[in-house]
Amino acid sequence: MSSTAVRVGVGTRFHYDGEVVEVVELLSTTAGNEVVLKNATGRRIVRVSLRELLTSDRARVIPSGPGPAADDPEDTATVVLAELTDSERQRVLERAEHVREVLTGYRSGTAELAAASEPRPEYAPHLSATTRYESKAAELGIGLRTLKRWIADFRRDGEAGLAPKRERGASEPLGRTDERWVETALEVMVEHTGESRPSRTMVIDRANARITARFGSDAVRLPSRTTAFRVLEGLERRHPTFRLSTKRNRDIADRPAEAYGKLRPTRPGEYVLMDSTRLDAFALDPVTLRWINSELTVAMDWYDRCVVGLRLTPVSTKSVDAASVLYQVFRPRPAGAEWPEYAVWPEHGIPQAVLMDPAAIERPGAAGPAMAPETIVVDHGKIYVSEHLTSVCRRMGISIQPARLRTGRDKGPVERFFRTLREDLLQALPGYKGPDVHSRGLAPEADAFFFLDELEAIIREWVATVYHHRPHSSLLDSHLPKLKMSPAMMFEHGMERAGYLEVPRDPDLGYEFLKTKWRTIQHYGVEIDGRRYNGPVLKDYEHETSPYTGKGEGRWPVQVDPDDITRVYFRDLDTPRRWHTLAWEHAPSLEMPLSEDALLFARRLAASKYTYPDDKLAVADLFERWNVGLGKTLPERRMALRLSREQATIDLPEESQEPAVSALPSVARVLAASTASCEVLTAVDDEPVAEMGDDDADDLEALEIEDDFYADALEDV
Repeated sequence: MSSTAVRVGVGTRFHYDGEVVEVVELLSTTAGNEVVLKNATGRRIVRVSLRELLTSDRARVIPSGPGPAADDPEDTATVVLAELTDSERQRVLERAEHVREVLTGYRSGTAELAAASEPRPEYAPHLSATTRYESKAAELGIGLRTLKRWIADFRRDGEAGLAPKRERGASEPLGRTDERWVETALEVMVEHTGESRPSRTMVIDRANARITARFGSDAVRLPSRTTAFRVLEGLERRHPTFRLSTKRNRDIADRPAEAYGKLRPTRPGEYVLMDSTRLDAFALDPVTLRWINSELTVAMDWYDRCVVGLRLTPVSTKSVDAASVLYQVFRPRPAGAEWPEYAVWPEHGIPQAVLMDPAAIERPGAAGPAMAPETIVVDHGKIYVSEHLTSVCRRMGISIQPARLRTGRDKGPVERFFRTLREDLLQALPGYKGPDVHSRGLAPEADAFFFLDELEAIIREWVATVYHHRPHSSLLDSHLPKLKMSPAMMFEHGMERAGYLEVPRDPDLGYEFLKTKWRTIQHYGVEIDGRRYNGPVLKDYEHETSPYTGKGEGRWPVQVDPDDITRVYFRDLDTPRRWHTLAWEHAPSLEMPLSEDALLFARRLAASKYTYPDDKLAVADLFERWNVGLGKTLPERRMALRLSREQATIDLPEESQEPAVSALPSVARVLAASTASCEVLTAVDDEPVAEMGDDDADDLEALEIEDDFYADALEDV
């Protein structure tokens, strides 16, 4: 037990700056109490503050008696007494009463609290201490030396000194194994942090070999095989290697040594987390009727954990998909027609609790709250560091906070959302394949009959009706720590706390999230990657000099949607808030949107079959190929799948609004439906392979990409 007081006076000795000094004088000044110290030779006299002497690391008291010093390593009295069981505590109290009776004649220790029969004759205060000691030893049936030890412990530490003594040494699972072998084995385990998991036998063999090479064959005694295995179990706590997955081991090894810090959002919209993950469930390709993997991109407000944007994409995510999710943060998608009222936010994300107009509640609502994010936290994925997304954030005044490399905890809430989605929703749906191949069923694709847009609609409905209204253990108010709030409650709490909510006012906001291409205006319009677009508004700018100088002289910005290249968009400088649609010259012959990579593949396909192909012939040939079931390669299925989606990537004001998936049956009805049959397609070897690169590459002619890039996207497991 540590001593709480130190008696300082003339003659008290200290270790001060590495030498023994002694107090020779005490002084009382206006600045406080001071002491005069001298060393053992008496040649050095030092005058220091008493406060500094007792609190500074430069000085340490040298105990002058049998009592404990100020740096006593034993536990405090509260720790010792808290460890006792009820029976042990009762014995300590009884033993303390006996000691107090020996010392004072009263079990309570004072005459003011004396019992009726106290003091007893054999413990009267006028008797000598030896007489009282002998009487108590005879009464308790213990030796005199034992009683004297009790009294000494009581005088030094009080009741805690009478507690049973427990060993305070740390547990030693390593036993008597040579420390050099232990450190060498730990060294081998650390070296395998970034490698595949080794076996315990290999670690033991390598440690033995290094010990022999470093110290010789007889210098260090090698442990037996059983002892070595027991030592590795103890080292597993220091550096996990065998029990957990290698990914988890790397994450633990990368933990910072210093105390953890944390960003603490104070209002909605201050930090928005964005991330993408591959879903642990198969979906059905509506074009080829094959099973396909999908990726979910999510934007989550860090303050209230509300999912403010999400998008499900086939195979992989592109930068236009990330921009679409960010657009949903400003303009949420409309709620489902059959959603309950509590799952619907008003148009601009204002909580229903603060609405005063009853008629406003009856308006069609949104699937989530709207806000203007100040900062987005993203990882270093290609889509998040692309010029497209960074330019959108720069235009909207959004700061980008990149997470640290391979540090998922920097986006902990959204990573936890992915796990909750898997455990609470995906694993209850058909087509669930588990988080890894070791958790996969025999044939999960045999039950997967959800189309991609249906799966996205189910996820949106689950987020709005379940996730947003379920209390989260991490959503707490520091003033009400026991009240667990849901994301919807936390959003209203943040609204009342911040007092305002920024929302965009521009009705043409969607154009800001498209990709920008810089082109000159010619008499035939503008040309983008061999495609010509024109519109009446360009006639006014045909002979005008471009005021933009950053991308070259005479170039004008044109907004392009990579998922629909049948039209592009141009902003009129005379009326800056007005956008004009420029149609592709071959758009009238099309009845559906056409993506950029699909057209590029159609051109290559036509070039391999015709001597003088053009875009109209290439597109017609591509559609015929897909309609008759000749879409054989995996990239073709990806292109066709993106074209078959019912919802547009970004809602543009001048275009007709695509209806939501209102006809989607409930999950229970879909589960009762029969499974769609799979059409097995074979690849054509003598035909060109479609481009599979990211849409952020400016050079669309670089098509030398491996054929098996998406080989695992549609594989039958």
